[in-house]
Amino acid sequence: MEGQNTETKGLTDLFASRRYFRKFAGILQHMTRVAGVMEAEGRLNRAEVNILTRYATSLHFTFQALSYKYLLVGRDTGRFFGSLEIDTKESGFPASDEILTMANDAQQAERHLREMPSEDELKSQMVGVILGEREIPTKLQFALSQRLYYQELSRGELFWARNDPEVQWLGDAGPGRRRFMLHWAVYDSQVNLPVIYMMELEDSGKVALPKDQRRWPEVQAHLMAQAMAGLKLMTIAKGFDEDFDDLHPKRMRRFHVGPMYSDAFTRQSGPMAQVLAQAKAPAGQDWALVWTEEELESERVVEERQGWFSTVEREVFALDPFAGRGADTGATRMERSIVVPQRPYQVLEELNPPGFGSVRKFVVSPQGRVLRY
Repeated sequence: MEGQNTETKGLTDLFASRRYFRKFAGILQHMTRVAGVMEAEGRLNRAEVNILTRYATSLHFTFQALSYKYLLVGRDTGRFFGSLEIDTKESGFPASDEILTMANDAQQAERHLREMPSEDELKSQMVGVILGEREIPTKLQFALSQRLYYQELSRGELFWARNDPEVQWLGDAGPGRRRFMLHWAVYDSQVNLPVIYMMELEDSGKVALPKDQRRWPEVQAHLMAQAMAGLKLMTIAKGFDEDFDDLHPKRMRRFHVGPMYSDAFTRQSGPMAQVLAQAKAPAGQDWALVWTEEELESERVVEERQGWFSTVEREVFALDPFAGRGADTGATRMERSIVVPQRPYQVLEELNPPGFGSVRKFVVSPQGRVLRY
């Protein structure tokens, strides 16, 4: 399903397609460096950095698999196989249908690999065509690209449309209480963007959450059903708190990775269009990645009556106190950041468009270092 306000376009040109994948390979590396800078500033802890790095790595594997799938786009392979559909208006990322199709292909990857010649066989046949027939072995190249695609899928560890919750023990919070970090992620079909969630909670149940055969599947199903970018964190956290009497969400974070703007691939409007057009940056440096972080914290606990003889704990969450924005955002804090190479950053500073004063800027040097301004 495509997003409601999105426009998609197929990358049918071979060189444009390869430039796109190269660009994202670099951007995803910068994403992990940004997380490292945020850790150094004390804005993320080591566990959170590890989680974000893991999702960035899985996104890298996803893009790598898609790059193999569309390696020969625009060439006559003797078989129509389409081109990568990207969201050119809203996100700059692949359309969510690409991620869904990939998940379906992964289910059948082993069968495809069994039926295909091996890499060595295909390369040997290609050499035979080049030397014997003096032709470019396009059909064999295509067969090899598809083999590489299915091999990548069979290795796993990719970013899927739904990445179910996982749990990490953080330590004890007191007698009979344990602290856990939950994390999960989705490729949101409404906006064609990866969205990563984290929740710190205390567990007062008799059996630890990961070992509880009743609660853990219920928790996973509940969180995945609520993993929509359109829902406020307050709505998700309150619903969770009310549905699980012995699980107490203390802190929740959501990271929206993207949009990615690039003069070569997206049709952005507003200040970023002007910035990228004026920057005239060389290939590989003509982009900007937006990164939005929302955070919701529990302010205090209240006792709520349940039945005749018992009470349960309920969290009271803190909303952003400034100008009543908390009610709008449904979060304690919301912060936007932008990751840009040096040339677009210089133009952004010169133009100083309205609304960018409060945006945190992470600037990538030609050597790949990330500095914050």
